[in-house]
Amino acid sequence: MPSTDGVGGDGGPRPEPIRFFGTTWVARGGGYALRRVAVSAGSLAAAVGACFLLRFAFEGLEIAKAGSFVGVLVIVMFAVCSAIAYRKTWEGFVKRPADPAGDESLRSLKMIGFIGSLTAYFLRSLAEAPGEGLRRGEYETAVTLYERRRTARTRNPATRKGKRPKRK
Repeated sequence: MPSTDGVGGDGGPRPEPIRFFGTTWVARGGGYALRRVAVSAGSLAAAVGACFLLRFAFEGLEIAKAGSFVGVLVIVMFAVCSAIAYRKTWEGFVKRPADPAGDESLRSLKMIGFIGSLTAYFLRSLAEAPGEGLRRGEYETAVTLYERRRTARTRNPATRKGKRPKRK
């Protein structure tokens, strides 16, 4: 199938698509800037909406008269989970996880601290597509290695004249 984005069409390495961006991050075309604005605005709106949702949940605890201890526990839990989710999400934009199984085990914690993940996504999308730097480095390395291998194999040695013994 021919490449529609202008990259990797000659059998070389293909860039890894990024959520909401596909492979438009490679050439920064195809509505890349508009997508970045939309992702930034969407993640910020989602984070603000999530804060309102948590506020309503906290008001529910106050109406239920669960006590100040429970209220403090809920606040601390969401703060700690949001901080961890922010850190892990931000690290995921910079490097691949060393232990994918360990990162997978933090999924529930990241779901509780979803405000931290949304904040990291918002801040990263102000500078680039989230994860673009990591994927760009990997893609450029793969292209460099591919070009090096491709230029090293200039011809098929079996078809060179004078090198192959003639049959009788």
